[in-house]
Amino acid sequence: MTAAPEAKGALWAVVPAFDEEASIGATLAALAAQSDTRFTLVVVDNASTDGTPDIVRRFAAAAPFPVHLVEEREPGAGAAADTGFRYAIAGGAALLVRTDADCLPARDWIAAAKAAFAGGAEMACGRSIPRPDESPSVAERYVLPAVVRATAVYGRLRREHRHPHYRTPYVLCHGHNIALTADLYVRCGGAPRVPLEGPPEDVVLLNRARRHSDRIARAERMVVRASLRRLRAWGARRTLLWSWDRRYRPSDPRKVHVR
Repeated sequence: MTAAPEAKGALWAVVPAFDEEASIGATLAALAAQSDTRFTLVVVDNASTDGTPDIVRRFAAAAPFPVHLVEEREPGAGAAADTGFRYAIAGGAALLVRTDADCLPARDWIAAAKAAFAGGAEMACGRSIPRPDESPSVAERYVLPAVVRATAVYGRLRREHRHPHYRTPYVLCHGHNIALTADLYVRCGGAPRVPLEGPPEDVVLLNRARRHSDRIARAERMVVRASLRRLRAWGARRTLLWSWDRRYRPSDPRKVHVR
């Protein structure tokens, strides 16, 4: 049997976090339980007011990989992700992955990302399913993912996503489950440093990357279990409108951050 090709270069994982003391411990545990722990972790504290940084520091003392805790005071997942990615690149990262501090990456998440890189992808967009520990209903377990996939078809058909300057078709992309090379990140300009209520930073990053690479793919083997808390706080309609270019925004900006 021929061995699968190895991804070339050091891989760093980036996790933005804002006031996630209730959730980040499980995320860190899922990363520590990876089948492949040959990576470096960067947690970006986005000016948390709770014990998030302390949890990360305690985890770092016994983690099976190097852990860096950096701070980004500019609010927004885009700014936090950009700081983390650029910190990783400055530290020698050639390959980058990102998840969020309320998510549970599957045990082979890192291995699946490396496989996507080894297969020639410069950017891989993974699959998102509900967290099982939040006891998802039948609708949340099956209907929600189907609706999300349907929105991806719409995304491909949107005129602004089919401009000739894009070198590859639009694909479904979740900010909490992406992988890309450091080279592509720098070439395309990286994640936008926008407030959370601004343009969806994952879609902006995807479209920036599509201008510079024709090696962008869906990676169904890259699985992250995501929290349902926004859906449960806002309801299906508002959550979908939020994801659709922020067509719903809470009247109180403080409620953008669902905890």
